[in-house]
Amino acid sequence: MNVIVLTLSILSGVVLSGTAISLFAAHRAHRMLRELKNWTPPEATPVNAELATLRTTVDALAAQVHDLQSHPPVALAPGLPKPGLNLNKRSQALRMHRRGEAADQIAAALELPRQEVDLLIKVHRVVLSTV
Repeated sequence: MNVIVLTLSILSGVVLSGTAISLFAAHRAHRMLRELKNWTPPEATPVNAELATLRTTVDALAAQVHDLQSHPPVALAPGLPKPGLNLNKRSQALRMHRRGEAADQIAAALELPRQEVDLLIKVHRVVLSTV
């Protein structure tokens, strides 16, 4: 009988200590879960800040696109073409050529492209050769 009482007391001690350990483990797990919910990793804060910055930038760009779509830019009128060689400049260029000035000097003095002055001189020579 002593053996049975001793065995029962040992078994009840084991059961009691097992129950205590189980309760402690459950309590500790519950505390760890609560801490885990409130924990943010140290590198998450800059990432969140960077995400917020990117989000504001994207929102600003979206607003600009919306403004451009709702108010298309006004098309500028095409510039007037530069007038060609007028008779005044033509006669001046031919006069300067007869005086012996080079095509570069004539173009610079009359503010004309060099190619126009060369073309004018060539056409003038062709006209003179047929007359």
